[in-house]
Amino acid sequence: MSSAARTTDRTSDGTPGRHPGLADSAFLKAARGEPVPHTPVWYMRQAGRSLPEYLRVREGIGMLESCMDADLVTEITMQPVRRYGVDAAIFFSDIVLPLKAVGVDLDIKPGIGPVVANPVRTLADVDAIPDLIPEHVPFITAAVRSLVGELGATPLIGFAGAPFTVASYLVEGGPSKEHAKTKAMMFGAPEVWDALMRKIAGIASAYLAVQVEAGASAVQLFDSWAGALTPDDYRAHVMPHSTRVLAAAGELGVPRIHFGVGTSNLLGLMGEAGADVVGVDWRTPLASALPLVGDRGVQGNLDPTLVFAPTDVMTARAAQVIEAGRAAKGHIFNLGHGVIPSTDPAQLERLTEFVQSYPLG
Repeated sequence: MSSAARTTDRTSDGTPGRHPGLADSAFLKAARGEPVPHTPVWYMRQAGRSLPEYLRVREGIGMLESCMDADLVTEITMQPVRRYGVDAAIFFSDIVLPLKAVGVDLDIKPGIGPVVANPVRTLADVDAIPDLIPEHVPFITAAVRSLVGELGATPLIGFAGAPFTVASYLVEGGPSKEHAKTKAMMFGAPEVWDALMRKIAGIASAYLAVQVEAGASAVQLFDSWAGALTPDDYRAHVMPHSTRVLAAAGELGVPRIHFGVGTSNLLGLMGEAGADVVGVDWRTPLASALPLVGDRGVQGNLDPTLVFAPTDVMTARAAQVIEAGRAAKGHIFNLGHGVIPSTDPAQLERLTEFVQSYPLG
């Protein structure tokens, strides 16, 4: 790896400068609201999911084990960049990985998701969770540094799970559709809830800092379950903690993307929490989202199932998304959620080529 890949020098606009070509990155320009040569595109859950080469390297290796192997993380993160030529790489990991790293007893069960052995119920349970320090995740630092060297002028997006979503896993003990136990704590044990959210916000902030200091050029905060909340409840019980994470990331000088699922009623608040770019899922037309997010960029938001449609149907809908994005401060094309595992990689190749060649003049 070259010495340039190890530096923490920053460009004139404050972003980490690991490769001179990053200044011309369409992805970073769009995230900062600057003119772009083409609409940048990347895909959530692009690192793996549908790629046969991903399935080969992951064979017989558990998800969390994969996330803690720097060489494997590097390889999986690079696979969609090599295949699709996307404008940004997303770091291969999982939102519960920082919890595992600090010693929380959890695993990711195939077909189920993250399962926590001892769900959080009390202040003592919260106090038992250590704060994250870089020494907990040396494999993250190693993987990011390796990736920065391989990616060159392609930016790397670091990410973390937002406090509400991570808290839900810790309180429910696993995935939940109703989040009943989570909300019961939020409403009925506010002191425990606040302590837990502060704990998770601290872990997320530290985790993002590790990634950025090692070379990530942007970050995304995933709040997968925030759509279960009303605006008032989000504002009172969740937004302050997401704001803390995004504010800490902002001090690192990188663009911040904030994404949630089913959050059409929260888009304005998610932007106010500190996002430079608000991710919009496929349920909300991009044109409808723009007045809500204010003077910020947007990311999204093609329905992930449209990649199963005939190519001309898919690209026609992609064109509608791009056209709507013209009115935004900046637009990063993406699916409205993650890549579906049964997606044909060739179709994503066609979609990427279409988006990057779509005329903006």
